[in-house]
Amino acid sequence: MLGTRERILTSTGELFRRQGYNGTALKQVTALADAPFGSLYHHFPGGKEELAEAVIKSSGQAYQTLFELIEDAAVDPGSAVTDFFDGAAAVLEQTGYVDACPIGTVALEVASTNDRLRQATAEVFASWVDTAARRLASHGVAPARSIELATLLVAAVEGGFMLSRAARSPEPMRASGRLLRELVESELATVRTVTTTT
Repeated sequence: MLGTRERILTSTGELFRRQGYNGTALKQVTALADAPFGSLYHHFPGGKEELAEAVIKSSGQAYQTLFELIEDAAVDPGSAVTDFFDGAAAVLEQTGYVDACPIGTVALEVASTNDRLRQATAEVFASWVDTAARRLASHGVAPARSIELATLLVAAVEGGFMLSRAARSPEPMRASGRLLRELVESELATVRTVTTTT
């Protein structure tokens, strides 16, 4: 069973995905977490901002771990891309297009108004790019190109959430995954060609 702090983090992440940072009230958090209101300030004395920062970082790590697990289970990097995007599309469908990425949702709201939270979201996105780039580089993709492809992957995931939620359709997310898979496979084919001719 989750402790109080973990329940508060989980509940806040769920509310952020559905309502965003500004739309989430602390009383909603404690009600969903089934926690006394005072316990929120016990664990997060800085209030909503400190709580949001913790949620951004913990959610960011969870999404990164999920990507790594999917990539490890996939037959190849291209399959990993579509597996990840198709999984995100399926979650959106199953939740009525309300369960999106809390990091992207918060980033859109706070980038111009709250530097502490902007920095937290930037650090999460950078860690995702770094993880994906390292994995692409391990397959022989040049480091600079790996960073470009990884940046595109993260941007496409966040854009896919936005477009699919607006359209109430999984297709924007799935289409992003298909096109990124083609791009990754093309890059890997180039790497193989260069390797075999040198």
